[in-house]
Amino acid sequence: MPTILKTILLLTISNVFMSFAWYAHLKNLSQKPWIIAAIISWGIAIMEYMFQVPANRLGFTVMSLGQLKILQEVITLSVFVPFAVLYMHQPLKLDFLWAGVCLMGAVYFMFRT
Repeated sequence: MPTILKTILLLTISNVFMSFAWYAHLKNLSQKPWIIAAIISWGIAIMEYMFQVPANRLGFTVMSLGQLKILQEVITLSVFVPFAVLYMHQPLKLDFLWAGVCLMGAVYFMFRT
């Protein structure tokens, strides 16, 4: 498998964990003290880092730091929108599309040769 595809796969898995670590407590632990939510989120976040750190190390062998960051942001939005709509039951907004269009502009500028 090409290095960029491995990086994308690892960052996507990392972002699934990140979304749950950062936001799922708003739905599932809203009645618990914030410190409980933070501890549980840290437990989930360790899994995020188990995928994110190797992904960034691998990706940095074939991409610049800026390219790697923009790739991460595109993946973050690609994971966050379904998470927000399907898991958190947030309305699907046109703003997600506009954010994606802006990110595509960032991709263009970071990856053009």
